[in-house]
Amino acid sequence: MTTHDTAAYETAVARYFEAWNAEGGEDISKAVAAAWTEDGSYTDPLADVSGYEGVAAVINGAHEQFPGFEFRRTGAVDGHHDIARFTWELVSTADGSAPVAGFDVITLADDGRIRTVHGFLDRVPTA
Repeated sequence: MTTHDTAAYETAVARYFEAWNAEGGEDISKAVAAAWTEDGSYTDPLADVSGYEGVAAVINGAHEQFPGFEFRRTGAVDGHHDIARFTWELVSTADGSAPVAGFDVITLADDGRIRTVHGFLDRVPTA
């Protein structure tokens, strides 16, 4: 991967959102395999998992907690070397509200798939 391969970052982030917005277990599993390496990981304040099954479980959990919501990128993808960062919101498809927002930092493998995700939550619902 070149030092400033913008297309690779854009593709990786697009696949990331395809995984988070996939419908149902099998579609999520396929999307996770397309986006992450087999030993890829996902870490945020609420989760620390690795492997396809672990990442898929976190995504399924988000769907269960927030039915009728989708993840949307906000702003540009910024990357260098094999690292990229981007911001996102979790948006209600019914009313457009976005109770959760954050930013993620990803590292990419040589094949362009995600090796690691480090997520940060900037806005969470108050319960």
